[in-house]
Amino acid sequence: MRIGALVVAVALTMAGCSSPSSKPAEAPAAPAAAAGPTAQPYGNLAQMMQAIPFPASNIIFDTQTNDPGKAKEAAGSAGATSAYAGVYGGWTAVENAAIALQETANLVMIPGRKCRNGRAVPLDQETFKKGAKALADAGAAALKAAQSKNLDAMVDVSGTVSDACTVCHEKYRDVPDEKDRCM
Repeated sequence: MRIGALVVAVALTMAGCSSPSSKPAEAPAAPAAAAGPTAQPYGNLAQMMQAIPFPASNIIFDTQTNDPGKAKEAAGSAGATSAYAGVYGGWTAVENAAIALQETANLVMIPGRKCRNGRAVPLDQETFKKGAKALADAGAAALKAAQSKNLDAMVDVSGTVSDACTVCHEKYRDVPDEKDRCM
């Protein structure tokens, strides 16, 4: 029995090696790429806006009166946020805030997100699309201004950011009837 298995193994090996016209073995197929997370909303529109673009825009607005490049006085608090305040502070924080505004334009367009009142975010409405584009453009302008470290440019771009927010706020947030709101 052992001899028979050995003969078969030798014959198969020789057949595979002795044929000059045999094709080289093809490489095994690459494993399928691991699936990443599916784009999905985790919070309603108001929660997402309060978590990301609100604090980011406030960092940009703060540059109208505070120079991010100026050395900060020592903080009296030793809380968790103060321990890491210098890691990505200064102009880097302003650049990151601008990028957060740009990324928010992507986040608001994820299908399935709801307004705080349970209505679907109006992804198909031109004003909403225009607002998302304006936010991405304002973020790009803020990033360019932050990279220049020019405080006058930051004052100018603060108006651009405010105008971008106004596109949607006037139609979807600042309306008197709660049922008509999407925030």
